[in-house]
Amino acid sequence: MKIAIVCYPTFGGSGVVATELGLELARRGHEIHFITYRQPVRLALLNSNIHYHEVNVPEYPLFHYQPYELALSSKLVDMVKLYNIELLHVHYAIPHAYAGYMAKQMLKSEGIKIPMVTTLHGTDITLVGNHPFYKPAVTFSINKSDIVTSVSQSLKDDTYNLFNIKKEIHVIPNFIELDKNLDDSSIPCHRSVMAKPEERIITHISNFRKVKRIPDVIHIFYKIQQKIPARLMMVGDGPEKIKAEQLCAKLGISDRVIFFGNSNEIDRILSYTDLFLLPSETESFGLAALEAMAWSVPVISSNSGGLPEVNFDGISGFLSDVGDTDAMAENAIKILSDDAALSSFKKNALEVAKQFDIKNILPLYEALYHQALSKITL
Repeated sequence: MKIAIVCYPTFGGSGVVATELGLELARRGHEIHFITYRQPVRLALLNSNIHYHEVNVPEYPLFHYQPYELALSSKLVDMVKLYNIELLHVHYAIPHAYAGYMAKQMLKSEGIKIPMVTTLHGTDITLVGNHPFYKPAVTFSINKSDIVTSVSQSLKDDTYNLFNIKKEIHVIPNFIELDKNLDDSSIPCHRSVMAKPEERIITHISNFRKVKRIPDVIHIFYKIQQKIPARLMMVGDGPEKIKAEQLCAKLGISDRVIFFGNSNEIDRILSYTDLFLLPSETESFGLAALEAMAWSVPVISSNSGGLPEVNFDGISGFLSDVGDTDAMAENAIKILSDDAALSSFKKNALEVAKQFDIKNILPLYEALYHQALSKITL
């Protein structure tokens, strides 16, 4: 199949999932065209089946905000005609499904029919999409998609509760690639850079928004390090980062916390990590937790959103109520203070992660692609 993938080219979960999906599809022989405003951060163009097309948005003094949706829909039309693309897979309802629908209509006027699969990731539904200004457009875009998927049952339920959706939503969870090889020579980060041999390494990875409850991460670690020698790795960037650094200074633990910013060494950091913290207000899925589990790292998380669908309580880690940092710290200490317990949780985390291996998930997408194409040919 010739498939166009539209996504945000950032460090966020949706962009990572869309990119990894495209890479695996290309390895399976499909021709993949990424269409976005910048090359996705995890996209390697070392495959003859992978193509990248940049969306350029001309700046005109007339426009206070440049019309990205217009530029994207026009680019989609051009690329579909130029490369005979058969299917659009857009990640995020707005602006991508909205732009995809407009492209479909323009192509239809020229006698070209092309199906569109829309994957909902979370923020496009629970935060941005539910805003009164955007809600009609989101509802319209979802209902006009040929196939709709969500990354968790929790997100599917939220979508039906928040919008007047008439389409069936298929749950296809996020995934990880378990058998990727890590080339030691390409990643300079070593464990000794992060911690002493006797210290446990605890990690948090996110975009440092309020929904991630960054102060809770700091407070949980503060309680852990009072009982167990430990270091905290804070990976990512965002509006809460400066406040987090200030909180560490206030608590007197700055010397035990490393702020990496956005990093391309996530795999190496996780390979040395003993415990992952994700006390979010909500997560549509919790891809960061799954990526940690794929490196045999148990997870301490909140029990909201899709997290219980990924982090199995008492098996791959522990779930606690949002904001209950005492319970989270207690569970963390329970895992970290005993080598046998830590070893058991590490093993279990990897076993749970194997359920979400890309080789198990990708066929689910391929089946829906064929279903979407069959609708167009009817």
